[in-house]
Amino acid sequence: MRHWGWKQAGRLACLVMALSASPALAQDYPNRTIKMIVPTGAGGITDILARLVGKSLSEQFGQPVIIDNRTGAGGTIGTRAVAQAEPDGYTLLMVFPSHAANPALYASLPYDSEKDFAPISMVTRVSEILLVPNSSPAKSVKDLVDLARKEQLNYASVGVGSLAHLSTELFLTTAGVKMTHIPYRGVPQAQQAVMTGEVAAFFDTPVTALPQIRAGTVRALGISTAKRLAVAPDIPTIAEAGLAGYEVIGWNGILAPANTPRPIVDKLNKAIRETLKTPEMEKLLTEQGIEPAGNSPEEFAQAMHDDIEKWKRVTREAGIQPQ
Repeated sequence: MRHWGWKQAGRLACLVMALSASPALAQDYPNRTIKMIVPTGAGGITDILARLVGKSLSEQFGQPVIIDNRTGAGGTIGTRAVAQAEPDGYTLLMVFPSHAANPALYASLPYDSEKDFAPISMVTRVSEILLVPNSSPAKSVKDLVDLARKEQLNYASVGVGSLAHLSTELFLTTAGVKMTHIPYRGVPQAQQAVMTGEVAAFFDTPVTALPQIRAGTVRALGISTAKRLAVAPDIPTIAEAGLAGYEVIGWNGILAPANTPRPIVDKLNKAIRETLKTPEMEKLLTEQGIEPAGNSPEEFAQAMHDDIEKWKRVTREAGIQPQ
């Protein structure tokens, strides 16, 4: 048998001590303020979700949870801060779909989107709704595809790499047609463009799309997810409307730095899932067309990995060059 030296024995002893201390660490956690970094500005859906979840975690743990909005570079500035933080459970990150898209959009990131983080739980799933102007001759997904084959059409997004941008590019490559991308500063500007007919299409989230649909200012052709929205059951999925295999799921979720002890990850996961199961939270989210989506760290990791690979393929097929 091989004899171990002092160095190897010391490492083993440290490992045993770390493992034996983990349950106690989780038992004491948290005993001070938790910071949740949101890599977008205040007031958006990601920020609102972070504040809702943070409030619940604070109530459950008896410790403050503060929200720290760090914007810029498609979310990479705030994300980098968490990747470099101590893996002790006191710095968390509320991510949105750009986290999975950025590896395809940036030639170099200051972190690894998978290896540098410990997934805690997905928080929500959300569909995108394909909107067209009321004046559009397209009354269905098939009509829009046929129109794109005959005419040069434009579509709106809220920026390069946004879910609206990538959802449309996947739609176009799946259908085998082309449109010209016109990015706008934000949702209000993109909505105005589709209302006036300045663009032929725009993928919008239910939170902002449903009021316009109900007001009759735009027409909805389809839902990006595999099942219809409970609050808008008359809108078909894009797949059942004729574009077989099409599916885009937007999501928000919470990550911690890599190497965060598993007992702490599990404690956070349990608290987040309990938050999402409360009748008040379920009602609040589903009324906005948002699905509560608590899952295991492994399930969240797999969903992120699948989306990272999907958006790499979509950007490659669409000819989108990394910045």
